[in-house]
This record gives sequence, C-alpha cells and structure tokens, in this order.
Amino acid sequence: MSKIPVYFMPGLAASPIIFENIKLPDEDYEMFFLEWFVPKAKETLQEYALRMTKEIKHKNPVLIGVSFGGILVQEMKLLIPTFKTIIISSVKTNKEMPSRMKIAKNTLAYKLIPTSLLANVETLVKYAFGDNIISSRLKLYEKYLSVRDKKYLDWAIESVILWSRIKPDEDIIHIHGDADAVFPIQNIKNAIIIKGGTHIMIINKYKWLNENLPKIINGTEKK
Repeated sequence: MSKIPVYFMPGLAASPIIFENIKLPDEDYEMFFLEWFVPKAKETLQEYALRMTKEIKHKNPVLIGVSFGGILVQEMKLLIPTFKTIIISSVKTNKEMPSRMKIAKNTLAYKLIPTSLLANVETLVKYAFGDNIISSRLKLYEKYLSVRDKKYLDWAIESVILWSRIKPDEDIIHIHGDADAVFPIQNIKNAIIIKGGTHIMIINKYKWLNENLPKIINGTEKK
C-alpha cells in the first residue's frame, strides 16, 4: 500500500521550520513542505495558488495549511483534487475574520501598514503570531519567520484582508485554538477546537497534532 502524501503550507512570512515537531507515522505518510515565493507584479491569490500547485507532485494529496497558508490551500483545493484539506489557526471565509480586518478592508487602512518595518523581528512576530508573544521568546520565533521581502509582505497582507470567499467549503477540516488572538474563536464556526490553543499552536500544541492528525486524515477522529 502506498503512503499518503501530506503537503504542509506555513503561515504568513513563515518557513517550513514551523513544522519541525510535526511527525506522522512513516509507514503510512510521506511529508512534504511548501515554501512561500515572491509573487509576481499584480498577481492574484488565485494565480499564486495555481503556481503553488505546480509544487504538488502527487495525485490526491492531503493539504495542510496554517493561518494564511490555510487560506492558500483552500484556493489550491479549487484547482486540484485533494484527499483531504486541513486548515489550522485559519479561517474558512472572510466572515470568520476579526472586525479589525474587516475595518481595514473597508477603509483601505491596510495600505497604510509600513511593511518595510516588518523586517523588524518583533513587529513581524506580532503580525504573524499575534500580540501576546513575550519578548523573551522573540529569538525563538525569529527562526520561523524567514520571508522578509517587502513585495511578498505587501501582497500577503492585502491577500488576507481582501480574501473574497463568503461561503465555506463544507469539505474543509478546520482545527482552531480557543485562545487564538489573530482569528478569535468567537468568529469561528464548525471547527475542531483545541483547548488553550493559540495562533502558534502548530509550534506548541504539536503533541496533540501528532496524535490526532492521522485520525483526522483517515476520518477516524471522534467528533
């Protein structure tokens, strides 16, 4: 029996290192890690997703995306057949986004974000992981955020804010923490809720994920 290919997509500005503690049984799964590349001029999220599908080398893979990566894999799912598509610490529609993001969209305030300042590690960590990161851990999280290109950051922030999906894909499996500061739990519908899970639970709740992802992929998890 062939192994199930599982492709992981990190969150905004993050490298695949965020998955360093995720382990799936070798006998059943083969793990692959996707990386952000710099978008082309005026490239849409859908066009970017099409380019990213070229990195998928297997038929009917499992796609797992974190945060903005979760948004991207949902766009990829529209373009290629998948066995399962799983999002972690993400949203299924723009209705699940927090009010501050909706306000930024309506007022175009996101265009005022000085993305050049995001090269500063502390600022980038707060954008990518939320405001509750304590300074003593900044160095720890710096290694996870490798994409500092201004062109990418401008595109990524705009792509999140302007994501136009209003109807969720019922086939998406959503895993979310009840302490997520970026995408608050009160806005999230129909998700597997992780108690105490924050926006960085791919890093600090990896034991739960390692235990449960195989069950979720195979459809044997308890609701």
